[in-house]
Amino acid sequence: MIILDGSIVTVAMPAIQDDLDFTPGGLSWVVNAYLIAFGSLLLLAGRLGDLVGRKRMFLAGTAVFTAASLLAGVATGPGVLLAARFLQGVGSAMAAAVGLGILVTLFTDPRERARAIGVFSFTGAAGASIGQVLGGVLTDALDWHWIFFINLPIGAAVLALAVPALPADRGLGLRAGADAWGALLITGGLMLGIYGVVKIEEYGAGSGRTVGLLGGSAALIAGFVVRQARARTPLMPLRILRTRAVVGAGVTQILTLAAMFAFQVLAALYMQQVLGYGALETGLAMLPAALMIGVVSLGVSARLSQRFGERQVLLAGLVLLAAALGYLARVPVQGSYVFDLLPVMLLISGGGLVLPALAGLGMSAAGEEDAGLASGLFNTTQQIGMALGVAVLSTLAATRTKSLLSSGSSREAALTDGYRLAFAVGAALIGAAFAVALLVLRHPAPARPEPAR
Repeated sequence: MIILDGSIVTVAMPAIQDDLDFTPGGLSWVVNAYLIAFGSLLLLAGRLGDLVGRKRMFLAGTAVFTAASLLAGVATGPGVLLAARFLQGVGSAMAAAVGLGILVTLFTDPRERARAIGVFSFTGAAGASIGQVLGGVLTDALDWHWIFFINLPIGAAVLALAVPALPADRGLGLRAGADAWGALLITGGLMLGIYGVVKIEEYGAGSGRTVGLLGGSAALIAGFVVRQARARTPLMPLRILRTRAVVGAGVTQILTLAAMFAFQVLAALYMQQVLGYGALETGLAMLPAALMIGVVSLGVSARLSQRFGERQVLLAGLVLLAAALGYLARVPVQGSYVFDLLPVMLLISGGGLVLPALAGLGMSAAGEEDAGLASGLFNTTQQIGMALGVAVLSTLAATRTKSLLSSGSSREAALTDGYRLAFAVGAALIGAAFAVALLVLRHPAPARPEPAR
């Protein structure tokens, strides 16, 4: 539901702008208000889940998200819709932050855990694929309000199923991590950083505003780390960062998601602005990519991880992703879906290997007492990667396009060349992710047999 919401809104943006009289600059906040709240609160929500109980946090987050969806659906003005989107981001952070933490504490057997994480990744791919198609269908057949109303029956069903299905956990108690200053520092730092990232396209990557925002974010996050090293009851015990797998998986995920999410956005723009596809056609054209990711993550990734190890599966998936983006970096102005895009949609199946493997590696150091924190940290790096990818690669594409337009190129040729540059940089990001995974992530040492007694 959370991932569906992220993709379904983008399709309905023109209809929302016309109906509620959003300015072009204000319209971007329909996405940004959600993204800033969601990304900045994941770490805090994950830790609070460990302290007050992960089931309690999950249920509360789902309830907040569902109620905010109702508010968004009945909005009659920009202010109400933006407030509702911010609340949706808060609810999403509360629920998503503890999701993986719940899984790793429920499934302790490595084989069962790998299968559970594969199913978890499949639901994400399903949400992305359904969102792109469903957004166009609902907006065209009914109106944009229904892209939010669709969350109401889903949220109600989730609450009805989760209450009996999830085991109750009391949590460590707030006193085990009662660090208010730490909470303010990390939330403020992440919020400032994500805001700076989403405004890169408007302000420019090297502008004083962007540098000031990102510099202020870095200072607050550094202050948070120092605070955690000294606090008696830290919000985030720094022991979680001492594991190579956790740090390596986080860096790899930032690089990978930056390329993958930018691919999703820019490939859709290429189809609409250059090839002339409509919203529904674009969603259907992107559907094979999401379906391939879903099928591989659900049916293949767990078995391969058990046989070859998560690191090897991750490396294989990154090779497929690099090939996909490298192939896309040569798309022509008069592109053919069958020859120029469909092979990419099939190669993107590498994401079905990468995402579960990263989740397994990123949660490898999580114990019962900090599973929510590890889950929140993993989701935070995911959101940072997605935000950075879209902001930076979109800016590169737009700058390249503007330069070519000023030199006399046609609009379609200039747009295509800008997208090609962005896809080539995305392939380079995947290459960097491969290097990090190869050098930082290592095979676990084999267990030594116990001496006979």
